[in-house]
Amino acid sequence: MNGNTTTVEVRNLLGEATRLKIDGYRLVTLSGVNTGPDQVEILYHFDKDLTLVHLRLAASREAPVPSISPIYPAAFLAENEIQDLFHIRFHGLVIDYQGTLFLPREMESTPFCRYDRSETPRPVSPDPQSAKSAGGA
Repeated sequence: MNGNTTTVEVRNLLGEATRLKIDGYRLVTLSGVNTGPDQVEILYHFDKDLTLVHLRLAASREAPVPSISPIYPAAFLAENEIQDLFHIRFHGLVIDYQGTLFLPREMESTPFCRYDRSETPRPVSPDPQSAKSAGGA
């Protein structure tokens, strides 16, 4: 990966994405990499004047990740794709397909994780830490 890569935590993801937006960066795409039974690494790729900047986030399947789609609206597609393929939940998506962007509800497993879709999906609720860092209570 060419460019500068910064590791971020869930609590400062929205702040970093906002800073990049203010600095004039455009969102290129997101990538997901399965790194463990309950872990996925999400890479956020940004560009400004042909210079790439990447944010690296270690995400757990147990807690929702804040969506950057309120900051970069086009992110809703990549975030929905990651939900479908890796079963990472995003909180605050501007358009949330709830796991059916690519996969029908009848699908019993997701292609890139060991998650059984026949289980009842956990409802998405805001992570208290994310809400505090995003200006909530």
